Amino acid sequence: MAEATHPMDSVMRHTMENLKEMVAVNTILGDPVETPDGSVILPVSRVSFGFAAGGSEFQTAGAGRRDEGHAAPFGGGSGAGMSVSPVAFLVVGQGDVRLLPVEANPVYDRLIDLAPKLADRLIGIWRPDLTLSEEPAGDGYRRLDRESTTRL
Repeated sequence: MAEATHPMDSVMRHTMENLKEMVAVNTILGDPVETPDGSVILPVSRVSFGFAAGGSEFQTAGAGRRDEGHAAPFGGGSGAGMSVSPVAFLVVGQGDVRLLPVEANPVYDRLIDLAPKLADRLIGIWRPDLTLSEEPAGDGYRRLDRESTTRL
């Protein structure tokens, strides 16, 4: 004779099956979007799950003892929640891969934007005879040019 399963087993099984339907690879990495220039953009999301289940058996008056074959009434339930938050966009194309965050930190972005200007000013203060060239060299980097014959 097959062993009877506890009602909580079916509650848990049902909830987990529904969670499996909610979760897919496209939940974290969204569907790719191709741009006219040939780049591919993939949305990246943060997914959070919460899960709870509980149950209780109630003894009724006059139902007898459980080992006599009388099942106690069962009350149970479960719940799950899911949160999807956009985090970044993965841009693939034109020979490179970039991760563009949705929530940019304005302090760090501003520091990165100001770094070249700060370097120019510091060089101007410490070494007024040196300036950064306006045009990049063949390798894409700007070089220090001497305005006088002073040695480094």
